[in-house]
Amino acid sequence: MLRAYKFLLRPTKRQEQALAEMLADHCSLYNGALQERRDAWRHVSKTTVTYGDQSAQLRAIRTFDPERQGRWSFSSQQATLRRLDRAMRAFFRRVKAGQTPGYPRFKGTGRFDTVVFPRDGDGCRWDSAPHLTDTRVRFQGVGHVRVHQHRRVRGRVKTVSVKREGRRWYVVLACDGIPTEPLPAVGAVAGIDLGVAHFLTLSNGEHIANPRFLQGAAEEIAQAQRHLATFPARTDRRSKKHRAAARKVAGLHARIRRQRLDHHHKVALALVRTYDVIAHEQLNTTGLTRSPAPKTDPGRPGTFLPNGAAAKAGLNAAILDAGWGVFLSILANKAESAGRQVVPVDARNTSRTCPACGHVAKENRISQARFQCTACGLTANADHVGAQNVLKRAGLARCAVA
Repeated sequence: MLRAYKFLLRPTKRQEQALAEMLADHCSLYNGALQERRDAWRHVSKTTVTYGDQSAQLRAIRTFDPERQGRWSFSSQQATLRRLDRAMRAFFRRVKAGQTPGYPRFKGTGRFDTVVFPRDGDGCRWDSAPHLTDTRVRFQGVGHVRVHQHRRVRGRVKTVSVKREGRRWYVVLACDGIPTEPLPAVGAVAGIDLGVAHFLTLSNGEHIANPRFLQGAAEEIAQAQRHLATFPARTDRRSKKHRAAARKVAGLHARIRRQRLDHHHKVALALVRTYDVIAHEQLNTTGLTRSPAPKTDPGRPGTFLPNGAAAKAGLNAAILDAGWGVFLSILANKAESAGRQVVPVDARNTSRTCPACGHVAKENRISQARFQCTACGLTANADHVGAQNVLKRAGLARCAVA
């Protein structure tokens, strides 16, 4: 089993400066490699530059610029070039599929925040202490950096990454060979229906509240963004006060992200401990949060008809605040580790189907919260009905009754 561990780094001032320089130099390497590919395609008869070509130039680049490129790990620079190669391959794949291509863009120093070391011991070394009291990780060109290791690392460390989030630094360990820790069977199954009014509803009728972290901090974020917007001039945007205001906004969003992840982990752990099998809707969050297409007015060229974009924007914000996709990913990982089973089912009409007679109609859903079957007259909570139908589609209804 694969697992990633993320630990907070506690670098000194000098080490923090070296880490920032490492990110900046890898960013420069990425942008230079992208520029070379663009120039070769535009000016040299549409010549394609491959990863092998650019990797072969690394030694010459390191010799030519020993102060910026020569002091960092060779394998980490190869990983940066592979990162660009994956972006280019994805671009050409989208072009062939007729999708929106999205050509790879140059990275600003604020957007290039990760350096990957493909193998532990090659440019980096993970030194875990026996009692988690003096754990350190060594990076070439930086030195031994203290790690706040809050849990034991199991398995074999394969890759090591250093990541910057705001003013914090983290080390991410990708490990394999981690044994599962199966929990004892409890003989219970459940279907869950994800929503906005309630974060999720179980097939037994239990509701788990939606914390709405983004909505709760909306006023604080708006105030911080208004302060950030008071720096209109280009010169002000590089001032110390502007940088502090930008960090304030980023810090608020980072706090919300951590709160949301903490909530997801706790809810997923409670479900895995309580049920052997968990069924959920297979949701396309990207499609659900897509903005409605504009409607042109045929009688008035250049104008558009109302399309409900404002109302849809509010719903999209609520869906993204709930974080369904991240939660389902966390639930699947915890279930795999605990030896539980997660069953995704088709989400179509789960809240419009009567669990008693099976009648499907749009009119069954009276409101966001109420369900009333137009055929048999069953009245129930709409989210509860959806969870029951999810359980049925997974073929677990008999197990739940038993």
